[in-house]
Amino acid sequence: MADDATLVDEIEALGEKLALARGSITRRFIGQPRVVDLTLSALLCGGHGLLIGLPGLGKTRLVDTLSTVMGLNGARIQFTPDLMPADILGSEVLESAADGSRAFRFIKGPIFCQLLMADEINRASPRTQSALLQAMQERMVTIAGQEHALPAPFHVLATQNPIEQEGTYPLPEAQLDRFLVQIDVPYPDRQTEHDILIATTGVTEDRAHAVFTADDLIAAQAVIRRMPVGEAVVAAILDLVRACRPGDADAPQMVRENVAWGPGPRAAQALMLGVRAQALLEGRLVPSVDDVARMAGPVLKHRMALSFAARARGEALEDIITAVIDRVTGIEAAA
Repeated sequence: MADDATLVDEIEALGEKLALARGSITRRFIGQPRVVDLTLSALLCGGHGLLIGLPGLGKTRLVDTLSTVMGLNGARIQFTPDLMPADILGSEVLESAADGSRAFRFIKGPIFCQLLMADEINRASPRTQSALLQAMQERMVTIAGQEHALPAPFHVLATQNPIEQEGTYPLPEAQLDRFLVQIDVPYPDRQTEHDILIATTGVTEDRAHAVFTADDLIAAQAVIRRMPVGEAVVAAILDLVRACRPGDADAPQMVRENVAWGPGPRAAQALMLGVRAQALLEGRLVPSVDDVARMAGPVLKHRMALSFAARARGEALEDIITAVIDRVTGIEAAA
């Protein structure tokens, strides 16, 4: 009982701290609370986020603000076609000492940070994109046979433009699967855009302030993993993920007919963590099936693909995912 009471106190204290963090973030990234919550959820779960949106919607501003509020050492890499893996990871250089001896010294690249913004990640070549694979999964990089640990915590927030595809290289499925959530950044509504105009075209702008430290975030990630999850929520997660696999016996007909490949176990793991983060952000001690329905779209949409025939018919993957969520949970999916 004492352990349970301690956990409740920790969850409540973390919830209050997160409320302060959200308030600081929304002073610079105005409106769009759903985007803020999903991005915070990725960090709280110890994962990475893929931000999809047109230029000028504040993606870079959001990541920069998160770096300040969460107390993380941030770095930004602008991905371009001529970017090389060494530009991200670092490289070894041959140095000569005063006595004439020579030795290789490793110079760390910008990936050695706690929050990496990979801007327009799909503009780099597949060779360069793959430089992030080991880092995102294992939190280390291997250079010349030597393993180098990355700082803790380590998170990647990557951005993509959904419209401009000329001169881009789509991320491979293995790399997409390493992103805990895909976060769509839409146009702001009229009132939000009004507030943005007033806040950003004056002499001064609101500044974000640090609420967390890196150690605080690591502690929060541990609390997330200790939050209880009911059997009904676990069952809903399993039913949902398995229903999105076209080869599964429980998959509905629309999935079998339209989906080429579905989510793997990482999707279920992401949902198990994501529903806890969503509950915590709303001040609740335990997640519900409603949280599964709300997190399912961001967790699943980049882990599935339509078949060629479905694309030819003009089917939309989002519509299929929404229908599966409604069928499994009986709850309308969040936008």
